[in-house]
Amino acid sequence: MISAIGQRRKLPVVREAAPGLYLNGGSLGEILLPKRYVPKEGVAPGSQLDVFIYRDSEDRLVATTEQPYAQVGEFALLQVIGVKPGVGAFLDWGLSKDLLLPLREQTGRARARDWVVVAVTLDPRSQRIMASTKLDRYLDQTEPHYQAGQAVQLLLTEQTPLGFKAIIEGAHWGLLYQGPVPAPLAVGQRLRGFIREIRGDGKIDLSLDESGYKRIAPLTEQILDALKSGGGRLELDDSSAPEVIREAFGVSKKAFKQALGALFRARRIQFSDGATELVSRSPDGR
Repeated sequence: MISAIGQRRKLPVVREAAPGLYLNGGSLGEILLPKRYVPKEGVAPGSQLDVFIYRDSEDRLVATTEQPYAQVGEFALLQVIGVKPGVGAFLDWGLSKDLLLPLREQTGRARARDWVVVAVTLDPRSQRIMASTKLDRYLDQTEPHYQAGQAVQLLLTEQTPLGFKAIIEGAHWGLLYQGPVPAPLAVGQRLRGFIREIRGDGKIDLSLDESGYKRIAPLTEQILDALKSGGGRLELDDSSAPEVIREAFGVSKKAFKQALGALFRARRIQFSDGATELVSRSPDGR
C-alpha cells in the first residue's frame, strides 16, 4: 500500500485514543488521524473516512481530512511561501504542512511569492512527498495514442514564442499555438483543448478550436502549413517584397517578419538563398 502515501483513501476506523482516531492502513499499519481533523459527529469503529495520507514533521504516517491542491502523480500551479537556504522552497498546497520543493528538484531558483508549475511526487529515498519543477521525468514516456480532433484536458506550463507548452491529460507534452481566444491565457491555467496534429517526430500540436482551426490559425501556423505543403521550403523570407508577402498571406511585411522571427527563435525554420526552410526537429524539443 506504499502507493497510498500522497493519495486520498477511504480507510476504516480501528479505535479511538487521546491523540485522535487510528485508521486501518493495511500494510502501512495503523495511521493516526489527529483529533483536530476528526469529524464532529460521532465516528464508530468500522466507519469509513475519506483521508489524505502523508508524513508529518517527525516522519510518521498520518492522515488528514484536509484536501491538498494536488496529490502524488499530479501536476499543479503552486505558490512559494518561503525559502530555506541550502534546502529549497516551501509551497502552499492546501495542507497545514507545507510542500517542499528541494533545491535539487528546481530548474530555476524559486523565490518567495513565485508561482511554479510542479509535479507532486515521492522522494524515492525517503518516501516523503515533495515537489519538482523537472516535469519531463514525471510525464509518460510511451508513445501517445491520441486522435486528431480528440478533446483533452490541458495544463499550461510555459509561454513560448509560438504559444504555450501544455501537459496533456497529465501525461504528455503538447504545444498550444496562441491564436484568437475569448480570454487571455496564463501559465498554470487548466482548460479544455483538442489534438490538432501528432507530427512525425511524435510532438503534439494543440488547438482550442474543435473544428476549423485553420480558419483562426495565427500567422506562424499559416507559415508552417505553407512550408509543409511546399515540401519544407517556402520561396519567401524577411527580405521579400511587401506586395508578394501580402499576395501570399494577406498580411503586411512587418507582421510576416515578426512571425518568421518567432519561428526562427523557436528553431522551427532556417533561411537559405532568399527562401525559408522547415527544420524538422528542433534542439529545444519542439
